[in-house]
Amino acid sequence: MSKTSPTIGPIKVLFDLPQVTIRTRSVSEMNNNVYLITSKTTGAQVLIDAADEPDAIMELVASAAADTPCDLDLVSVITTHEHWDHIRALPEVVERTKVPTSAGAPDAEAIREATGIAAKVELKHGDKAQFPGIELDVIGLRGHTPGSVALVYVPNGDEPTIIFSGDSLFPGGVGNTWDDPQRFDSLLTDVTERVFAVYDDDTVVLPGHGGSTILGHERPHLDEWRQRGW
Repeated sequence: MSKTSPTIGPIKVLFDLPQVTIRTRSVSEMNNNVYLITSKTTGAQVLIDAADEPDAIMELVASAAADTPCDLDLVSVITTHEHWDHIRALPEVVERTKVPTSAGAPDAEAIREATGIAAKVELKHGDKAQFPGIELDVIGLRGHTPGSVALVYVPNGDEPTIIFSGDSLFPGGVGNTWDDPQRFDSLLTDVTERVFAVYDDDTVVLPGHGGSTILGHERPHLDEWRQRGW
């Protein structure tokens, strides 16, 4: 499928920071955001959500050669949650690159059943995912799925804090919990206590679909979200 396909967006450089670059590409009819973090000092790369269109994802990975003098080295694919639209390219990307994968522990078995790919690392809330030149904190956000995780880029110096939120937090609200009050309460409580209570207003949120936001734009609406129930 060509770059001009309506299901594949252009490669975008979202952040060109002193230590890393963050690139993205939208794929599939669901407009899934695939994110790529590349260390400028080591060439290590972390891919977040091999959602669909493996050729387009491999182009995204290769495009970061312009970001570092080092040889590129894809060291991990991290899946934010088990849903089908976030894992369709995972088997082919792994087959091509032999890259190890990670996912939230409660979702790992469902991902293995759907893709045949067993996570090398099953992530839990509070874990640190550490790679050469890249460090990510793991936040468990239960509700959209049992094992949904957000990943936080740990900044160096004046770099921004950046949260890759999967389908758990978007501009305007939390992710879909299918009108289940318990799941909604779980997700909003986790987002409130583990994200908004921990990170400052300038923290950038990069969700699994659509555009970005910052916590300061969303924080005033937490009570409104709870009252409306979604």
